[in-house]
Amino acid sequence: MPAVQTLQALYIEELRDLCSANQQMQAVVGKMADRASDQKLQALLQRSVSGIGEHAQAIRAMLPTDAELQCRGMEGLVEEATQHVIEADLPPNLRDIAMISQYQRMSHYGIAGFGTAGAFAAALGQTEQANTLSAIVSDIYRADEYTSAMAESLEAITAADEQSPDGLAGSPS
Repeated sequence: MPAVQTLQALYIEELRDLCSANQQMQAVVGKMADRASDQKLQALLQRSVSGIGEHAQAIRAMLPTDAELQCRGMEGLVEEATQHVIEADLPPNLRDIAMISQYQRMSHYGIAGFGTAGAFAAALGQTEQANTLSAIVSDIYRADEYTSAMAESLEAITAADEQSPDGLAGSPS
């Protein structure tokens, strides 16, 4: 991030970073949706692709120019999601759980970024932008809560699948 001297400049840099993060996340979430075996998870991820696009569009409307940063934080999270979900050879239930984990990591990055940008907007008197950013944080929280509940359900299914006939957990391979 270039050296900034004002809160306004820092706010713009945060928005530029979020724009890049959203583009990266949107691409990998689309790939994850294609690999999801659970229909509810697949539907959530497909809706998320659309929602992430709407969030990115809202951010672009706040930016004075189209110039973006390459968000290295999200780049690392996307790399992990690719490695641990898209390219990994996992049983379907376990892949879905790993997918939720990676999705939530990326979502939490977004919560932090959008929350920060919203605080900056409020401090700068940009009430409409602060409200928009707050609404985006709420959207992300709702998806996070839903995926947490979904993960617990999938974990229970996976644990039951791993039980051996004698009721003991199977030995590691």
